Amino acid sequence: MIPLTENQIRSSLVNATKRERNQLTLPDLDTLDWDARDFLGWRDAKFPKLGYVVTVIDDEPVGVLLKLADGRTLTRPQCSWCEDVHLPNDVVFFVAKRAGDAGRKGDTVGTLACAEFQCNVNARKRPRTAYVGFDVEAAKQQRIDAMRNNVTRFVAGVRDGN
Repeated sequence: MIPLTENQIRSSLVNATKRERNQLTLPDLDTLDWDARDFLGWRDAKFPKLGYVVTVIDDEPVGVLLKLADGRTLTRPQCSWCEDVHLPNDVVFFVAKRAGDAGRKGDTVGTLACAEFQCNVNARKRPRTAYVGFDVEAAKQQRIDAMRNNVTRFVAGVRDGN
């Protein structure tokens, strides 16, 4: 992922009000390994029920504000983005208000995602060898590509209001 500035991140949030953009708490951008990410995701330190995801679509950063849904699942869910079945972390349900008219009318969309957005790390874990001759690097790249597509599709859906 290309390194993003604070201004790029704040202005990329398509479903956030100006006030929400100004109040968000950013992670320490200088310490991030941008080469090991396909999206930037973090939970707000001041408002723990809020999360943010920014990815690059058509060479432009596009971000969404997510809210942690109330309630708990009865079974252990699978992350919709990294699709890892051996997760070392929790998966939670986030809800995002759609951008534009749809969002102003109260239209939302939800997704199951890693609680602290660890998908970038999870997708890059060495997959278990399935059989002799299994191409581990190709399988890892396939997982990264799938995760990137899942996040991009979700963010684009929020942005486009569909």
